[in-house]
Amino acid sequence: MTDDIAHTPALGRSGPSTSGARSPSVDINHGTVITGDTTVHAPLALPPPAQVPGSPGMHNLPRPASHRFVGREREMASLEEALQPRNERTATQVVTQAMSGLGGVGKTTLALHYAHSHRLNYTTIWWINAETPETITDSLTQLTTRVNPGTDTGTAAGDVLAQWALAWLDTHPGWLLVFDNATHPDHLAPYLARLTNGDHLITSRLTHDWDALAGQPLHLDVLPLPAATSLLCQLAGRNDPVEHPAAGELADELGHLPLALEQAGTHIRRTRGTYPGYLQRFRTQTARMLNTSGNGDPHRTTIARTWRITLDTIAERDPLAVHLLQIMAWLAPHDIPRDLLDGLADDPGAEADALALLNDFSMISLTESTASTHRLVQAVTRTPDPHDPHRTEQAIQQAQNTAATQIRNTLPTAPATNTTGWPRWRVLLPHISACLAHTHPDTDTNDTDLILCSTAQFLLSQGQLSQAISFAERSTTSSARLHGEDHPSTLVSRNNLASAYRAAGDLERAIPLYEQTLTDSIRVLGENHPDTLISRNNLASAYRAAGDLERAIPLFEQTLTDSVRVLGEGHPDTLSSRNNLAGVYESAGDLERAIPLYEQTLTDRLRLLGEHHPDTLNSRNNLAAAYESAGDLERAIPLFEQTLTDRLRLLGENHPDTLNSRNNLASAYRAAGDLERAVPLFEQTLTDRLRLLGENHPDTLSSRNNLASAYRAAGDLERAIPLYEQTLTDRLRLLGENHPSTLNSRNNLASAYESAGDLERAIPLFEQTLTDRLRLHGEDHPTTRTVRDNLRQACSHPR
Repeated sequence: MTDDIAHTPALGRSGPSTSGARSPSVDINHGTVITGDTTVHAPLALPPPAQVPGSPGMHNLPRPASHRFVGREREMASLEEALQPRNERTATQVVTQAMSGLGGVGKTTLALHYAHSHRLNYTTIWWINAETPETITDSLTQLTTRVNPGTDTGTAAGDVLAQWALAWLDTHPGWLLVFDNATHPDHLAPYLARLTNGDHLITSRLTHDWDALAGQPLHLDVLPLPAATSLLCQLAGRNDPVEHPAAGELADELGHLPLALEQAGTHIRRTRGTYPGYLQRFRTQTARMLNTSGNGDPHRTTIARTWRITLDTIAERDPLAVHLLQIMAWLAPHDIPRDLLDGLADDPGAEADALALLNDFSMISLTESTASTHRLVQAVTRTPDPHDPHRTEQAIQQAQNTAATQIRNTLPTAPATNTTGWPRWRVLLPHISACLAHTHPDTDTNDTDLILCSTAQFLLSQGQLSQAISFAERSTTSSARLHGEDHPSTLVSRNNLASAYRAAGDLERAIPLYEQTLTDSIRVLGENHPDTLISRNNLASAYRAAGDLERAIPLFEQTLTDSVRVLGEGHPDTLSSRNNLAGVYESAGDLERAIPLYEQTLTDRLRLLGEHHPDTLNSRNNLAAAYESAGDLERAIPLFEQTLTDRLRLLGENHPDTLNSRNNLASAYRAAGDLERAVPLFEQTLTDRLRLLGENHPDTLSSRNNLASAYRAAGDLERAIPLYEQTLTDRLRLLGENHPSTLNSRNNLASAYESAGDLERAIPLFEQTLTDRLRLHGEDHPTTRTVRDNLRQACSHPR
């Protein structure tokens, strides 16, 4: 019996069509007969395909690399479930399974491992290079050659040999064809429709259009970190557990991508290198490492070459897609807001189509609102290569500038106080940080400077002090370079930096910077400019924080008077001035003037800003503290409780203002004698401040002092006295001996010594504290009177 192959469509390269007749053999041009001056190819007859047996277990699989198969157990199980043994399904049931994923993610490795592991389940396994129609034809031609050993088919037409292979597969069921690196479903459709006596496994970077041919593709992601680390250690030949942390750091830097891990591991093994050494080279010589194979073979597949091929294909279809990928390279790899890429094309829908194309080729992944890409895709895209048209210096610089512009255009206004914009800020912050991290400060533009300035304000409002200082310092330097030292933008940046220093408790750097900024603002902008009023207010706040009330009070009073005159009674800055003046009056012990100002400010902020605005929460907290100072706990405690609840909901439990609220509520509970509620709150606040602010921050010192006071009130002097001693030592070192907080610490330690019956240490401390209070604050200050009473009581004890 012969096989009818006449109706098979022409595949791959064009060739002579077959007739519809059945014949006992297939003629293939082979050999030559010379007749006169004409060369005639004599036909060579191959046997009918059905009559040619296959060798048991025949395959052309590349050599397995079992040590490279790590961390794909779940995906392997999915393949085995889809391609179940043929004896467990009907004889006519054919399975076609596709796998998709980013180039270098390990699709080929998984397919190869499956094929080798299941060779006994198939009569034949044939590996087909499916990159182009021509490579498919070539792979089928090799099958014809394999099953016809000893027959010279070298001069035969490839299409005819491929047709013979298809006919042979038709008559020898139970095989598996692996179509590796398929670039388009249309290239495979004729074969999948014809070949129904076996199974098909497809690997492709394309994620779409497989449904009609292969159902839902199995999508491969990068390896989990433990598997990535294990693979790297195996490839590098360095599996000492002591080195695992360094290997994990390198694997994480490489984004857990198998091809990158292979390049790194092979390079480390070949050069006898180390994980930290490769990591350092990767960070400093990114272009070289991405373009160099681990074994030094210039023709070996590398990350850069792998993705260059994909981008060539994408660019032919839509150049905008490549441009979007170039912009995304400057952002964080995950959860990029899609609207951050809006407005880059004249056609409003063009960006969506371009992103879809990138997603089709697994260069990104999409959700309805976000896009994500691999960090190494970003690294390659950001790295210039004169031989790659997608990575020219000009294209990379343009993408960098566009990324900054897109971010700047989407920043919410009033970053410190506009709570409705905070969720957007939190979405943008990872991308802002990434963009700035990849941009050298010397190349900062106006857009970059505006991003730095605004983000520093937002970070400060969120209590992220270290990052706020970093951004504010860079903004100050870049603004001075771009605009000059006296430009209003530079003055704003300098003010933000001073505020960040003050929030971090670094008054030695904050106060001189505030003073310089105020002087320059008066000279450049004038006395009545709103920015000048802000500078004066901020300097006064720094003086107050330093305990210098003599300089703070006049500045606050002047600022409030000018704000009312220039801005009006209801302006937010005027309300801030009134609040701050009330605060400094409270610090001076003048509650009669402080409380009415606090009450008026809270009323106005509730009316103008709403009850959930951060400034309103500050007013409620401050008024509660003033009530507590006046001994009115019935009004203080409910305000403190409400403020803590609102701050937890709006700011989160780690925000400095939330910690302040918890501390203040604990103080009120202690004052009310409710130590069962006070002590746990104090302990929690101290733990959180140590973790978030560090042991030297003024707020941390306050927490330690307050916890000691709670322990003392509970009669636990063994825990109270060491905390008091440590706090006084730290305040003397950090704040100086004349700071009000230092004087408080000395008084509190003296009181603890007195409670312990140690009058020899208590009385000298009281005496020193009273002398300093008289010198700094005068006879009538409430704390002066308190210290005098404490000393009198201590001296009344019998010695």
